Amino acid sequence: MAVATMVSSAGGLLAMLNENHPRLKLHALSNLNKCVDYYWPEISTSVPMIESLYEDEEFDQHQRQLAALLVSKVFYYLGELNDSLSYALGAGSLFDVSEDSDYVLTLLSKAIDEYASLKTKAAESNTEAVEVDPRLEAIVERMLDKCINDGKYQQAMGTAIECRRLDKLEEAVTRSDNVHGSLSYCINISHSFVYRREYRHEVLRLLVNVYQKLPSPDFLSICQCLMFLDEPEEVAQILEKLLRSNKDDALLAFQIAFDLVENEHQAFLLNVRDRLSVSTSRSQESGQPAHNDAAQNESPAASEDVAMTEGPHTSDVTVQQVDQSEGIYAERLKKIKGILAGETSIQLTLQFLYSHNKSDLLILKTIKQSVEMRNSVCHSATIYANAIMHAGTTVDTFLRENLDWLSRATNWAKFSATAGLGVIHRGHLQQGRSLMAPYLPQGGAGGGGSPYSEGGALYALGLIHANHGEGIKQFLRESLRSTNVEVIQHGACLGLGLAALGTADEDIYDDIKSVLYTDSAVAGEAAGISMGLLMVGTASEKASEMLAYAHETQHEKIIRGLALGIALMVYGREEEADTLIEQMTRDQDPILRYGGMYALALAYRGTANNRAIRQLLHFAVSDVSDDVRRTAVLALGFVLYSEPEQTPRIVSLLSESYNPHVRYGAALAVGISCAGTGLSEAISLLEPLTSDVVDFVRQGALIAMAMVMAQTSEASDSRVGAFRRQLEKIILDKHEDTMSKMGAILASGILDAGGRNVTIRLLSKTKHDKVTAVVGLAVFSQFWYWYPLIYFISLAFSPTAFVGLNYDLKVPRFEFLSHAKPSLFEYPKPTTVPTTTSTVKLPTAVLSTSAKAKARAKKEAEQKANAEKSSGAEASSAGSSAGKGKSVSEKDGDSMQIDSPQEKKVEPEPSFEILTNPARVVPAQEKFIKFLEESRYVPVKLTPSGFVLLRDLRPTEPEVFSLTDSPSSAASNTSGSATGQQAPSSTMAVDEEPQPPQPFEYTS
Repeated sequence: MAVATMVSSAGGLLAMLNENHPRLKLHALSNLNKCVDYYWPEISTSVPMIESLYEDEEFDQHQRQLAALLVSKVFYYLGELNDSLSYALGAGSLFDVSEDSDYVLTLLSKAIDEYASLKTKAAESNTEAVEVDPRLEAIVERMLDKCINDGKYQQAMGTAIECRRLDKLEEAVTRSDNVHGSLSYCINISHSFVYRREYRHEVLRLLVNVYQKLPSPDFLSICQCLMFLDEPEEVAQILEKLLRSNKDDALLAFQIAFDLVENEHQAFLLNVRDRLSVSTSRSQESGQPAHNDAAQNESPAASEDVAMTEGPHTSDVTVQQVDQSEGIYAERLKKIKGILAGETSIQLTLQFLYSHNKSDLLILKTIKQSVEMRNSVCHSATIYANAIMHAGTTVDTFLRENLDWLSRATNWAKFSATAGLGVIHRGHLQQGRSLMAPYLPQGGAGGGGSPYSEGGALYALGLIHANHGEGIKQFLRESLRSTNVEVIQHGACLGLGLAALGTADEDIYDDIKSVLYTDSAVAGEAAGISMGLLMVGTASEKASEMLAYAHETQHEKIIRGLALGIALMVYGREEEADTLIEQMTRDQDPILRYGGMYALALAYRGTANNRAIRQLLHFAVSDVSDDVRRTAVLALGFVLYSEPEQTPRIVSLLSESYNPHVRYGAALAVGISCAGTGLSEAISLLEPLTSDVVDFVRQGALIAMAMVMAQTSEASDSRVGAFRRQLEKIILDKHEDTMSKMGAILASGILDAGGRNVTIRLLSKTKHDKVTAVVGLAVFSQFWYWYPLIYFISLAFSPTAFVGLNYDLKVPRFEFLSHAKPSLFEYPKPTTVPTTTSTVKLPTAVLSTSAKAKARAKKEAEQKANAEKSSGAEASSAGSSAGKGKSVSEKDGDSMQIDSPQEKKVEPEPSFEILTNPARVVPAQEKFIKFLEESRYVPVKLTPSGFVLLRDLRPTEPEVFSLTDSPSSAASNTSGSATGQQAPSSTMAVDEEPQPPQPFEYTS
């Protein structure tokens, strides 16, 4: 450095380069290299001379590399990065990747980008033709090795994935200090940043192999990866291994099964289930030859044959024939089959939604009174809102109390009213068919009822059994075959598509196809959608025959149904679907281009793929058809739901478009991708649209706003309260036009959906997309053309519940902590009868417990009035609400005494709340959930919501169970509402000590 400090110009050193003696040239080069940072403008004039030294063969290697390094640095300062990189490669080992200078860091990132793009090109063109410079490869490898040696494992993993160097990825993962952490990091990266589906599968395959080599593999993550890879065989092997192990492993197997069920991939789950039954029949061949044929012929029946839990007589026989471990295995197998078939989780969800139902009938009453009878659209909308509000709760009080009002629905409104029962009873698999029996087509010619209610009933059966249609498929097929009334065919097709969602059953496909070929517009539309539902994500070649028929037929309805059906077929296939998408988006028929938008949306669902977004934005501003433009914007919501924060930013300009269709699309895109997040930017974007000048834009904005605000309380965002008041105002306003009124009615249904206990979730907690939910919203967004499809939104509802289960899959009493103020996540306050039109709502101040008690008393009195006619079902929700409120206020000691109204003491609100299993845990609350240290139960997997298996640390003590009441028993129990209000609290086991008595008036 001494030289560099003395010289004031590089001229002397540059002159030395013209000397003949190689030693002088070497001296000049090494000193120039030291002072290049200061004198590069001067040196840049002599670059050609230094380049010639680098190319001179007579020089020794070191000297040429030095010349290359010098030229590279000069080019770097001149901003010519490509030239700089090519000379840096010539500098070989003199280019030191560990040097911490701007020059090295810039060139390294350039080298990595270059290398990654070359490898990607090679992969995409499926040839090794793209030559990668071995020197470039060497630099990237040195860089990766340096990261691994320095312990920067995440950096190494990210770079390795980007450069498609799976060998280095494996090395980084296995050498890292926290292998499990590194693996889950890699899984996240592969979902968020790897855009090509085949390559993502290669990465996951590698991760599975690394997982399986670990001494204590994380089976939860392995099975999630295998589900992405679609390998039911391996999942079944892992589950069987765990089931045959000790009790803790069996709990883990149950947890894995629940996690897989949450992803709602019916065909995959049934595959796993059937693989399990094959393995058990093999193990029983030695033990019980008698049962052998049965075990192979009908797997579900066989597993019940070996049940230990059902009845004493079967278990005795079994234990004699099969030794102890086989018996335990058979019992566990029966449980896990129930979970995989979805029966267990559906049953528990049903009980949770029923017992925690907090829907407010007064809202519906207000809507019903303010809607004129002549307006059939709003009449239907009220029925839709009721169904959505009570989705899955089995509470149909509102319908029973207003039978005469309901009976005014005619034709398709009657179809929708009947189908609504399917949403209310969704998941009631045991009694689904008997519930719908009065409306179903009766045997014999012509049947008894109106074809509209019969068609609606078949659609309802599909909604009840959506994605779990094992038991009902056959009945729906027979109903479809035995009718030629198009309305009944319409209902039967939709029902079949829902029940057999994604099973790709050829026979059912042929039944539906024969309906399509009758060329009836009404039945054909449903048939097209139904084919898509049946074949969802299979990308089968049947899409081309559907496309061909869409070109032949004259009916717009059929073309639209087929267009959506084809889009559903390519669900999640990403780049595999490109040729079909290209074909549809270039079609002359705008309806097929419209289908092309959905195909893009569903093929790239949740990938945030840049190419897909670019294509959609292009169509959104350039297509000649308004329908296509609207759908292109709406489709952005599906592509972006894994990164909801991005959506408002991307569609913000479109939401100000002059074209109302584009504004409507922008509203729904935000609604779909930000559903249930309560995202502030999303609400800000939708607010101006709710008072748009065009009626249907207001409708879309109101529905979207309700989707975004689902399960957000007024305490966490004050705009929720304002929005509720706005809805009420629109509904009560006589001069508001029908479209926005319908939007407001539907929005109030979605806002309180499922008894205020469900939200719209498109991603499961393991970041897997929920097929049913995405498909449900895609078909729901068709309600623009056909209102009965509104019910598909119920497929996207998932309960916001924490349900802890013990080894017997029962729900034990188990307390845990929500480390946030209770008011942030509590249920909305029940509405009161408005004295004037402007209802005065209290500001969101922290109320004292006395005011809470009064509010509760008022609600009780109101529900008493409402539930007079109805069964005890209503009353139970009120009783449990008293129990819930108590668990919050327990911490306030004796503050339950009623204060006199003058001295309202505002007590400080507790900063936490004890929740009792099963509890409502809304998505925003999940980060505050803590498990108590000295608790009797420990969760197998630390997750704040969903179905969690609990390990019992004190198995000898007796257990107390919650959720003992099931909807069927309580609904039949028509006790007086006064007793009904006290009874459920004991069965629910919400509280240890008895409740304080309700306020009442004594009448002899």
